[in-house]
Amino acid sequence: MNAVGDPAGDGELKRRLGVGDAVLIGLGSMIGAGIFAALAPAAGAAGSGLLIGLGLAGVVAYCNATSSARLAARYPTSGGTYVYGRERLGEFWGYLAGWAFVVGKTASCAAMALTVGTYAWPGQAHAVAVAAVVALTALNYTGVQKSARLTRVIVAIVLAVLAAVVTACLTGGTAQAARLNIGADATTSGVLQAAGLLFFAFAGYARIATLGEEVRDPARTIPRAIPLALAITLIVYACVAVAVLSVLGPDQLAQATEPLTEAVRAAGVPALVPVVRVGAAVAALGSLLALILGVSRTTLAMARDHHLPHTLAAVHPRFGVPHHAELAVGAVIAIAAATADLRGAIGFSSFGVLAYYAVANAAAYTLAPAEGRPPRAVPVLGLVGCTVLAVALPLASVVSGAAVLAVGAAVYGVRKARVHS
Repeated sequence: MNAVGDPAGDGELKRRLGVGDAVLIGLGSMIGAGIFAALAPAAGAAGSGLLIGLGLAGVVAYCNATSSARLAARYPTSGGTYVYGRERLGEFWGYLAGWAFVVGKTASCAAMALTVGTYAWPGQAHAVAVAAVVALTALNYTGVQKSARLTRVIVAIVLAVLAAVVTACLTGGTAQAARLNIGADATTSGVLQAAGLLFFAFAGYARIATLGEEVRDPARTIPRAIPLALAITLIVYACVAVAVLSVLGPDQLAQATEPLTEAVRAAGVPALVPVVRVGAAVAALGSLLALILGVSRTTLAMARDHHLPHTLAAVHPRFGVPHHAELAVGAVIAIAAATADLRGAIGFSSFGVLAYYAVANAAAYTLAPAEGRPPRAVPVLGLVGCTVLAVALPLASVVSGAAVLAVGAAVYGVRKARVHS
């Protein structure tokens, strides 16, 4: 292995993150993305069955989190399921997981950047989105500890805003428990589709696993941090969903472009609207910050194995970050943020991430008891859940996601053919 300072070498990252930092990075990835972007389309799919969809997404996410935590403790290196699939199932499955993650999460990054622009300056949303990507890429370039510190501030702000939303909705005098009742509009297919869309919001715990090479005592830290971050997020999401539903009802929520701001306005607290908008922009910034971290680390791992240009495996000699990977990822996200559609990215991203976690659950199933294998039912339920939710997504998302996976498989096949020719 080459020295850390070798720009083309397989540098190693420094272990600087403890349990608290890891949990906060996971919270920064999850809290914000779903509440401000996926709640309304999920309500459009599930209707009055929205809370069932949220619970189902949480169950699948728990299985994925448990499998990921056990695998990350076993393989505490950057790359997440790309590494786990390669080590447990074979090179192709690891590659396919990494491909799905990088492509799907690049779409997520663009969506989060556009959310920042939409709330901060609607008339110049794309320009603000690109500026946010550039600024956060520069921050990540200077070291993961600075990113963790900023994430701590962002999470505190967003949690405070969401607490204000829940309080305003439940005490404003317009909340009705009857709006939470499940009616005939809640179909099985609609609930499954909503769960798939909401899964987009839960996938942030992967950032903890993909940062495995930068976590202190990973065998202890990662299995504690991932479930804790997920549990906190599920509680927050459930509280917000109940509060907003009780004020708007499923039909009005489905039509809302800014569901939380419309909820506080309907609750009779219009003064809270600008606060919610600021919270939405800050939440999206937190998600974007952690997403860029995760995508760049998976890119680093794939570059180390020559599935991507090997120069992307370089680690900065001073800052200890994969600087070539971060710059490349930042450039691609900036281009996507300048041209993409906000809502269109959610389903596409969900398909890619569900494929990624399907591989993680299959890999976890192969662990021996001595390797920390979870109960057999966990990876089985996770694998089945990921597959079902992926297929239940809107048809356009399924078709485009499957096409991207097919392209990735074809690229892999061509590369292997060249190597063996």
